[in-house]
Amino acid sequence: MATKVCVFDAYGTLFDVSAAARLVASRNGGESFKKVWESVATNWRLKQLQYTWLRSLAGAHADFWQVTADSLDWSLEAVGLHRDQKLRQQLLALYRELEAYGEVKPMLNALHEMEMDTAILSNGSPTMLAAAVDAAKISDVITDIISVEDVGVFKPHPSVYELVLKRFDCSPSEVLFVSSNGWDASAASGFGFETVWVNRAQEPHEYLPWKVKHQRSDLQDIPEIVRPPS
Repeated sequence: MATKVCVFDAYGTLFDVSAAARLVASRNGGESFKKVWESVATNWRLKQLQYTWLRSLAGAHADFWQVTADSLDWSLEAVGLHRDQKLRQQLLALYRELEAYGEVKPMLNALHEMEMDTAILSNGSPTMLAAAVDAAKISDVITDIISVEDVGVFKPHPSVYELVLKRFDCSPSEVLFVSSNGWDASAASGFGFETVWVNRAQEPHEYLPWKVKHQRSDLQDIPEIVRPPS
């Protein structure tokens, strides 16, 4: 069945989750932070994901901004910088305006020219996602922004993927879902979406019951994947 809508995860897929820490380290984060920023960025992302899964399992939902702040606090304490409130504020402020990867805008422009509906499906809260989309200047080529806040549970709960079907009145087979998270792409495959894993770090495949259909190192080939055969 032909693709009706192309759906993207946000953080790590469209937006570079390491950008906030990298920018602070390159500007005025202090010598101590420059030495540990990569560790902070890695732990920040890891804890962010772990907290979404733990909150979902425990039935203790909080929006993604709270999860993001909690994860940063853990990561700063791990390197002994948790008392630096100025640093914390800088990192959180920049996280609202993460850089998009270089191929994002050209890829979305190509899909727009194909008259393909596009959407973001993310753990992010609506205000976080709106700020990121505006900062990346892609609001004109994104049809809709869908947040897990509509169901109050994080990915990979099936009710999150169900939101796409309700929004676009389509079947799972009409959705191309794109994520840089192998577990997310795998779970979406299990839901019935055609999937692309954007494996930027060249990680091993996930040992889960569901396998992704496509694997790429970035997003530039997405228009070719969704283009109908001539």
